Amino acid sequence: MLPPLKSLPVFEAVARLNSFSLAANELNVSQSAVSHQIRILENHLGESLFHRQGRNLELTKEGKHYLDSISNSLLQIEEATNHIKGQHKTNVRLAVYSSFAVYWLIPRLPELKHLYPHLELSIEMSHGMPELSDRTADFFITTEREKRGFLIEPFYQEELFPVCSQSYLETIKSKLGAITYQELAEKLSIDPNSIAQFPLITSYSVYERHIEDWKRWFTNLSLPLPDYIQFHRFSHLMLAYEAAKHSLGIALVNDYMMNEKDDETPLIKLPCSAFKTGENFYIAYKESRKDEEAIRSLRRWLKKEAKNLIS
Repeated sequence: MLPPLKSLPVFEAVARLNSFSLAANELNVSQSAVSHQIRILENHLGESLFHRQGRNLELTKEGKHYLDSISNSLLQIEEATNHIKGQHKTNVRLAVYSSFAVYWLIPRLPELKHLYPHLELSIEMSHGMPELSDRTADFFITTEREKRGFLIEPFYQEELFPVCSQSYLETIKSKLGAITYQELAEKLSIDPNSIAQFPLITSYSVYERHIEDWKRWFTNLSLPLPDYIQFHRFSHLMLAYEAAKHSLGIALVNDYMMNEKDDETPLIKLPCSAFKTGENFYIAYKESRKDEEAIRSLRRWLKKEAKNLIS
């Protein structure tokens, strides 16, 4: 038996906005009308869809499952209607990790806008792994490898390498007795441990513990982590990047953070080893939405840019 169809877009709006009043504003109805439609739907299903505690609103387990089940159907109805009317969905919500958004994606958005002027991109920045769900976004850059109903394609493999500011590079060269960058490269290739003479910047977010990033960098060279290193500890890779930019020491940062357009990065790659973290990044989107023009355009552009990222 079909549910009360009038209640479905109301439920979707409340769940997406996490608010009865905001849903009422969006739908241009009264808040009492929204509450009435939610009650009708809950009575029909025989389940509570929301936890209500004062002003706090949260989907129940049943509510989350129901939203996942119906949201794509509502999108398909909208898309089919727009197609008949000669209109096409042009806005896409892209969920992406914060450092990726700031250092790699945003500098490239003018090019995306130039290639696809009608594409309206909304960036949903995430500090952790975003939930693959229509209520989160339409398109994802994620480390999640599989989710039922989603197409997930390889994007790139993460790599970390040592960087410092231009001024701090001069400090390193002076202390190691290297006049040129090439001389520094030769000294570091002979004695990689010499990097431990300088303050090293470590971030928690890559391995969810401090110093592990540098420990793996030394392990990659078959060297133990020296016990005399001075560390500067930061919670996130973005903070490590900024600390290195301000000459606090040497940081291990992600390769995409150094992949800015037109060599605008304020940091210099040191002439020594990089290593792969073993983390793979993917692009993900609903399989049922693969033929939407906006989804196809964004996928096409990201796949093209990924080739430049790993080159």
